[in-house]
Amino acid sequence: MTPSLQRTLPALSILAALLLAGAANAGAGQLEQIKARGYVRVGVSLGGEPVGFRDARNNPVGYDVDVAKQLAARIGVPVRFSDVSSDARISMLMSHQLDLVVANVSITPQRVRVVAFSTPYNVAGLRVIVQKDAHIKTLADLAGKRVVVGRGTTADAFLKQAAPGASIVYTDTFAPDGVLLLQQKRADAGVEDSSLLDYLASKNPQFETLPGMYSNSPIGIAMAKGDPALLAFVNQFVASYIQSGAYAANYKKWWGPKAAVPLLKP
Repeated sequence: MTPSLQRTLPALSILAALLLAGAANAGAGQLEQIKARGYVRVGVSLGGEPVGFRDARNNPVGYDVDVAKQLAARIGVPVRFSDVSSDARISMLMSHQLDLVVANVSITPQRVRVVAFSTPYNVAGLRVIVQKDAHIKTLADLAGKRVVVGRGTTADAFLKQAAPGASIVYTDTFAPDGVLLLQQKRADAGVEDSSLLDYLASKNPQFETLPGMYSNSPIGIAMAKGDPALLAFVNQFVASYIQSGAYAANYKKWWGPKAAVPLLKP
């Protein structure tokens, strides 16, 4: 064997090993790739309490953050968070910049066409918040009451149909403008997304929410299409999350111990 060939063979062996490793990784499912990488990349939305926000030390916290941490623990790796906007979260999944998105993403027919979703781990919908001293216990009690809603929203349409006798107080932005009207008692009640109103009620003793939600928008963990093993794993996690009581505990942690926990089927 010539000296030049002796020098070349080790290099070729290393190259072959690298190519084989790359081919094996390319053929591995996303779950195996996550474990091999040593961490899971999760997109969260940190724009609003209590679903996702930053604490005084700038750390990600919130309901979705806790869900993502529990899921990462189930996989057996730490989590690396990316703060994603509503516009970017789906495109970052499709371009494989993220493994999962746990960012209050509603499961809609349009999104189901482009990404895969787990079974729902949370649900959002319209909720009614009222002043505790306003004697409002049902939708019928809203007749003659001042009810704040966002102009042109689904809450606006719902209120006109469900409580036509209510005196509607319009605002262009429910948070903070509608919230301020409620806090100043310039409105007796309000209709908005449950994630906002449940949290508002938990932080303000003058408010309470009526039981029940008046629309149903399931929230799922999103991932790229084409990996049934990852989808099955995440669905198993969600089922355990609900059945074990972790869902109810996490919901009450962020929306308050008296919050009405939306019903979810594992």
